[in-house]
Amino acid sequence: MLCLNQTIILKTVEISDKNGGIMNQERKIRVLIAKPGLDGHERGARVVAYGLRDAGFEVIYTGLRQSPVQICSAAIQEDVDVIGLSILSGAHLSLTSKLISCLKEQDADDIMVLVGGIIPDEDINKLKALGVSGIFTAGTPVSEIAQFIKESI
Repeated sequence: MLCLNQTIILKTVEISDKNGGIMNQERKIRVLIAKPGLDGHERGARVVAYGLRDAGFEVIYTGLRQSPVQICSAAIQEDVDVIGLSILSGAHLSLTSKLISCLKEQDADDIMVLVGGIIPDEDINKLKALGVSGIFTAGTPVSEIAQFIKESI
């Protein structure tokens, strides 16, 4: 097994102590990687998940064929900072729109959404208009995704 030099990626979060005061606590940045819709090709999603884990992030992988509502629910339950959608099916606009709507309905629109996969150039601005923070097309190095997350959180 290849073992990379791991850098721990931490985020400072405020939590309430038992006396009602605020304390700062550091924790790893939590990333949920999801494959929405009927797309069954998960190699890229797994590469990104393992790469982010090896870069020091805490990664939750939902597996194949998740609905936007299931992804939204998992993100909230897992208290993630970032959702990364891997979409190769061409349904990126509708699936992403449904996910972002669900996050807004659940008051969880502070979770950063990233989209990766086969994304036509003409859809990049449409995804950004929906609220997607970053779009990574097929072949993007995982190090670039990790750097984007570190700089954005």
